[in-house]
Amino acid sequence: MKRSFDFVVALLGLLILSPLLLIISLATLATMGSPIFFRQIRVGRGGVDFKIIKFRSMIRDRAGMAITTGKDTRITPFGRFLRRTKLDELPQLFNVVSGDMSLVGPRPEVPQFVRLYTETQRRVLAVRPGLTDPASIVYRDEESVLARYGDPERAYIEKIMPAKLKMNLAYLEKAGFWTDFGLILKTLKRLSLNR
Repeated sequence: MKRSFDFVVALLGLLILSPLLLIISLATLATMGSPIFFRQIRVGRGGVDFKIIKFRSMIRDRAGMAITTGKDTRITPFGRFLRRTKLDELPQLFNVVSGDMSLVGPRPEVPQFVRLYTETQRRVLAVRPGLTDPASIVYRDEESVLARYGDPERAYIEKIMPAKLKMNLAYLEKAGFWTDFGLILKTLKRLSLNR
């Protein structure tokens, strides 16, 4: 039932949002050039890698940390707008349609951080990763939080990542249709309040 719900809602979302997706694509092309999309390897269900899709928000081909802070100079002005409004995440609806992701589930992490998970923390890999989860709501401004630290990557590994995993393990204990539906509503409300 969850997979069917994800597929139908994501497909409808892509159809309804197609004009907005086109506008963002053209604006990205005009302000940053190609490519329009950013693809990155993330770890999905069962520890299987997949490519997550986002609208590109950074200067092309500039190396940097695996995490991003609010002060990251790689982010373009239009990219900053996309990230602040979370519009850069919309292409992940394609990941949901393809079955790599769910609407709700622990956010997918990059392999280098997943390798640091404890055996207990690896339980989050038992389900499809999602567009949103409890930690996404609490850490809505994660980039700004990380910018306060002298070593953002260390802060993420030692403080934020364990806290997020703890929330998602608690979510897995009570996951169900109504729990997921409630998280979707909370996410939409949080997004509307922060624009």
